[in-house]
Amino acid sequence: MRWFKKFIRNLTISDPDNEHFLKFIHRLEVIVSKILSLLMIGIIFVSLFDLVSFLVQQVFSPPTGFFNRTLFEIFGLFLNVLIALELLENITAYLQRNVIHVELVIVTSLIAVARKVIIFDLEKKQAIDLIALALTILALSISYLLIRLSRIKDRP
Repeated sequence: MRWFKKFIRNLTISDPDNEHFLKFIHRLEVIVSKILSLLMIGIIFVSLFDLVSFLVQQVFSPPTGFFNRTLFEIFGLFLNVLIALELLENITAYLQRNVIHVELVIVTSLIAVARKVIIFDLEKKQAIDLIALALTILALSISYLLIRLSRIKDRP
């Protein structure tokens, strides 16, 4: 209840620079980012457990030692864990530098789209879906290249 009163007070203070309000918003962003980090760690462990249980089930089910499902599903599960790790890295980078790191976001997006390509089922999807994924990868790759080139030019 105290934080709510403080919030209302910060809203009503006539501060020309809005310094009090902006500090409050910044603190709120940090709290939300920390909560997201903890939740993402939980998701990573659940995804990892899902991957391990899937692999154990596939290895020890008849015929023993052979994967009953395609390797693409297994790669998809691996990439789920990697995507979750990248998202955690994005949140951590935000907490460290207080800025959303665009390069990390694009890399995470590329991994997510790559996962879609790996698990893409040509029997269930249409060619236009594959073209859309290809254009998405092209756009993200060009964005990543432009960001990397701008970082190289900024260095002395």
